[in-house]
Amino acid sequence: MSTVCQICMEAKATVHISDMAPTKRDRHLCEDCAEREGIIVKSHHTTNEILQQFIKQKVGLVTGDEFKCDGCGMTFRDFQSKGQLGCPQCYESLSPMLLPLIERAHEGHTSHVGKAPMTAEPTVRRQVGLVRLRRELQDALEGENYEQAARVRDEIEALESQ
Repeated sequence: MSTVCQICMEAKATVHISDMAPTKRDRHLCEDCAEREGIIVKSHHTTNEILQQFIKQKVGLVTGDEFKCDGCGMTFRDFQSKGQLGCPQCYESLSPMLLPLIERAHEGHTSHVGKAPMTAEPTVRRQVGLVRLRRELQDALEGENYEQAARVRDEIEALESQ
């Protein structure tokens, strides 16, 4: 048996309140009447709007138009409204605004720290590190960034000699 709202006497009561002072009194209201009475506040915000508000509060953003992606033209404000970036270059172009968000989301890290869990054995972490460094070396060579390639090569040699 469903209860009818005690105020409008029409809609199904979905909010049930028990007042204990001075004597016990039960009230059964529909959501609309409970909202009008100030008992509940219905949220009319989408998840995207809540995310935007969160970003604005955490970053202290005045406007999002100061930072614009050189690749696709996306502004930080666009990111706030869409909740996703437009291209891989956005990470670099919008980094002053994104890094604080990424740090908070990833417990202080701002870059990928590998697939091996922190509790993995040192040999596993060493192997994962070598794979990552070899990939970086290949990328540096393909990009003809020989100074970076030399630094990565030295890191690989140091890790392999351990």
